[in-house]
Amino acid sequence: MLGENFVYFFTVQGFFVGIVFGILKSFDAQGLLLYTFVITIFFYLFSHIIVAFYFRTITAKAYFFPKDDHESELDRFVKEINKREKLIDSVSKMTNAAVKINAQKMPGQKS
Repeated sequence: MLGENFVYFFTVQGFFVGIVFGILKSFDAQGLLLYTFVITIFFYLFSHIIVAFYFRTITAKAYFFPKDDHESELDRFVKEINKREKLIDSVSKMTNAAVKINAQKMPGQKS
């Protein structure tokens, strides 16, 4: 999930938590708005902190990518796929020839 989407999601969750908490704890409209606003702001700021720490740890985890090994393995896969395609083409030609032979009228065959 993108960091921006996480912030949006967490902020909306904070809004609904704030509404529920405000309904349960306040006795007037001003208290409801205050609880909703404060809790939503807390969730918004907390989500930014989480995203900042997440991206900081992501950039620190650089690792070695064995490009040569992957390229040789992919070349092997390509060769295997080409062999299978040739086999399938030859079987398809044989099947088409058999269908053509079976479709021809045999002498003495009724139509």
